[in-house]
Amino acid sequence: MKSYIVIGLGLFGQALARQLCKLGADVLAMDIRSNVVQQVSADVTHAVVGDAKDKEVLRALGARDFDCAIIAIGNDLAASVLVAMNLMELEVPYVVCKAHDETHRRVLEKLGVNRVVIPEQENAQRLGRSLHSHNVLEYIELSEEYGILEVPAPKSWIGKTLRELNVRAKLGVHIIAVECGKKTNVAPAADYLIQEGDIMVVLGDNYALEAVQKL
Repeated sequence: MKSYIVIGLGLFGQALARQLCKLGADVLAMDIRSNVVQQVSADVTHAVVGDAKDKEVLRALGARDFDCAIIAIGNDLAASVLVAMNLMELEVPYVVCKAHDETHRRVLEKLGVNRVVIPEQENAQRLGRSLHSHNVLEYIELSEEYGILEVPAPKSWIGKTLRELNVRAKLGVHIIAVECGKKTNVAPAADYLIQEGDIMVVLGDNYALEAVQKL
């Protein structure tokens, strides 16, 4: 199980923490405001009140033991920079930080943050799926409910035809293409035999795509 610490529980931070937990992750949600911590406490693994600008607080929480830390602090550039520096000094393996504009993004990238996101460009649900799904190569959001997932063929699919898998009936998804090396088989026939190394391009609603990721 992957583990995350989400720092800053505004609308974006709360949505992201809930999405990661919904995907089966271990999530510690953190904010300096007790009221917002209370709002999310029932939906995540752990929720604590604390100031991430204090490195010793992060150390005491075992921040370095989490697979990923997400800084979802609002428009306070100084605070997000300080928290990012603390996390990197504690050697957290992967640090993601929310930015509110391109200047903020450039500052964070210069610090060495692994990934910087601007919420207006990338919503919390999409970010949650891409962070938690290490086997997902790409996720394209079509709407709030539907998307296209590009994922290596699950082991349970290898050696079977699309007709045998019948994923449309069983999972509610459509396989719209298969990438085989440098070739792309668009709208593959029902007798297509899935082989190791195939990349499946799958269309479906978010719940169905989450089911595919767990295979």
